[in-house]
Amino acid sequence: MRKIINLNCDWKFVQQDVGLPVEFPADWETVCLPHTWNAVDGHDGNGSYDRGRYWYAKSFETPKQPLAGGRVYVEILAAGQQATVYVNGTEVTYHEGGYSTFRADVTDLCKEDGENLLAVACSNELKDSVYPQSADFTFYGGLYRGVNLISVPEAHFDLDYYGGPGIKVTPKPCKKCGGAKFEVETWVTNPDPNFTVMYSVKAACGKEVASAVRPADSTKVTLMVPDAKLWQLDDPYLYTVTATLQRRNEAYDEVFARVGVREFSCDPSKGFIMNGVKTPLRGVSRHQDMLYKGNALTKEDHRHDAELIKELGANTIRLAHYQHSQDFYDACDELGFAVWAEIPFISVFNKDPAAHQNCISQMKELIIQNYNHPSIMFWGVSNEILIGGISDKLVENHVELNDLVHQLDPTRLTTIAHVTMTPIDSPMHGITDIESYNHYFGWYGGDMKDNGPWMDHFHKVHPDICLGLSEYGCEGIITYHGPNPACKDYSEEYQALYHECLAKMLDERPWIWSSHVWNMFDFGCAARNEGGVAGRNNKGLMTMDRKTKKDSYYIYQAYWTKKPMVHLCGRRYAQRAGESTEIRVYSNQPKVALYLNGELFDELEAKKVFVFEDVKLAEGMNLVLAVATDEEKNTVVKDTITLEKVETEPEIYVLPEVKTRNEGVKNWFELAGDLDLAAPMEFPEGKYSIRYSIAEMAKSKEALKVVSEAFKLAMNMDLVPGEGMWNMMASMKMEDMLKLAGSSLPAGFGESLNAKLIKIDVVE
Repeated sequence: MRKIINLNCDWKFVQQDVGLPVEFPADWETVCLPHTWNAVDGHDGNGSYDRGRYWYAKSFETPKQPLAGGRVYVEILAAGQQATVYVNGTEVTYHEGGYSTFRADVTDLCKEDGENLLAVACSNELKDSVYPQSADFTFYGGLYRGVNLISVPEAHFDLDYYGGPGIKVTPKPCKKCGGAKFEVETWVTNPDPNFTVMYSVKAACGKEVASAVRPADSTKVTLMVPDAKLWQLDDPYLYTVTATLQRRNEAYDEVFARVGVREFSCDPSKGFIMNGVKTPLRGVSRHQDMLYKGNALTKEDHRHDAELIKELGANTIRLAHYQHSQDFYDACDELGFAVWAEIPFISVFNKDPAAHQNCISQMKELIIQNYNHPSIMFWGVSNEILIGGISDKLVENHVELNDLVHQLDPTRLTTIAHVTMTPIDSPMHGITDIESYNHYFGWYGGDMKDNGPWMDHFHKVHPDICLGLSEYGCEGIITYHGPNPACKDYSEEYQALYHECLAKMLDERPWIWSSHVWNMFDFGCAARNEGGVAGRNNKGLMTMDRKTKKDSYYIYQAYWTKKPMVHLCGRRYAQRAGESTEIRVYSNQPKVALYLNGELFDELEAKKVFVFEDVKLAEGMNLVLAVATDEEKNTVVKDTITLEKVETEPEIYVLPEVKTRNEGVKNWFELAGDLDLAAPMEFPEGKYSIRYSIAEMAKSKEALKVVSEAFKLAMNMDLVPGEGMWNMMASMKMEDMLKLAGSSLPAGFGESLNAKLIKIDVVE
């Protein structure tokens, strides 16, 4: 029988490219897996992180095999981003792609007796043929998911096909009989006529409910489960399907899959439909990293993340922007989420044919390795890929990827995440089964109230397209507070107001098939330097260390969870000045009473958001109590905070950068002089303009200075060649940047930028 030997302990690691070791390197650092060398510098705010080719080494004994002809495999659960594997000095495999499992047969290189030397060279260096090329997150390097040794007999279930499990199960509800058909396929390596495969389906209680036997060289079979129980988002019932390879009276190998019986579809006007019931999908996106762990997460870490999302009340997760751990998919199967899984075809399109082949390879690995997970319902083909512009080749590659997904898996839906400025009439529409947009109106551009009308307009123009909102959000840093929250002040209060608006908008539009907050947790992006917290994207509903739920977390809990809840906002806005203050409460109960220092202040009836105005705090410390009730259901829930009335609020509550940015916009127009900003823009030959890309204008120091200043004012990001977000933004034209910023910029900003640029000669 198959043996899986965990090799996660007692590795040696060196953060230098020292070359292949000839013997076990006792002087290297001892580490245990999962491990990344970017656990700290990947998000510590120093502006960059170590991207190199470094070495791991491990000694292991050759597994003892009772039968002649057995095989030994090394299984790497993931290695960021490229990896070469050696056994006893010989290269056994090279893998490109930092997020999927790969294996190598090392049998012929293992010693019969004594220790073997396993060495892995991992690299997270930029390579043109490997996605992601550039994106808004840290590309952690290392063996961050673990390594196994797999020992199997000569005849065994396949281990060589794109890291797959060797078993594929497709449960299909049968409405006529009330049961379900389980279509099962397995692949057996080196069988002879003596081998058969026995299939068994067991219910969650362990009772066998169906079985079948097939010859090992004809391993497709359909099993019938009578009275099958459906896998539901609020009741994720799992069956276990086992395939056992037998020779006469002996079992040689065994694989299994935990699966669910469900059906789903999308309708442009009705939204997502699950098991025949209209079910709007409302949830979050998630990156797989944590504070000072990077992406080297344990099984317990993954489970905890899934439980926090379930506590929120979400029913869907977009797993951005790459294949996540099997541990997390397992948790989603068990807890009940509709999962969007995708490959890292993101932001920057590389025209190199080898890069397209890498997309194809990563898509095959994603689907083949994860086909059996009932939680996965959508395969994502790309994210914001039009940041660098569009081409016929880009469209052609998307069509090919979409066709590939349908060939590999006709049971699920394909989807795409469009960048916000993708035109409504773009040829990118209609390629995938369903679509979504990443919109940040109210943060990077426009007003938060623009989101609903934009979705309505697209829906009117394309009534045949199922439309979702794949990303939306804004930064929320729990240090910053104030009585008048505003866009780009990074305050916890503005983030909460933004999500109040978006939660309501989505609740009013159930035809939006899915929505995914960006992001559930703050995550590492070494290139970022925003809001006084460098090295991270701070749009999470929770902090990166999972210690703090921001106020915005609770507005979604109020909309999505069924368990009675109440939350007093502003607990970190603990010191308040002024004659009075506003206190906001989130609850899924119909009535909330607010008590101040033991006395009833007021009682309100509202939906989700209860706003108590003109609350006069007493001098010094104040105790605030919220009591939410539903008299019909006889439920009562309470929450309390402590606030201090002060003469002057702490300076730390306001980010100094906010004032600087406002002054910068004012100075921008003063320097524009007497320009006629109402006149049509001109684009003279030989002069720069907003129609040039950032990379093209970087050839001129004068043009780059103007563009960098404009970019900082519009997007609040530093634009330095070769640093930060440069690789992702360099191919963007300034007119596209202005579209992205939208109405958040004052009228005439684009015209004034163009007027400055057309004074500068193009540098060839």
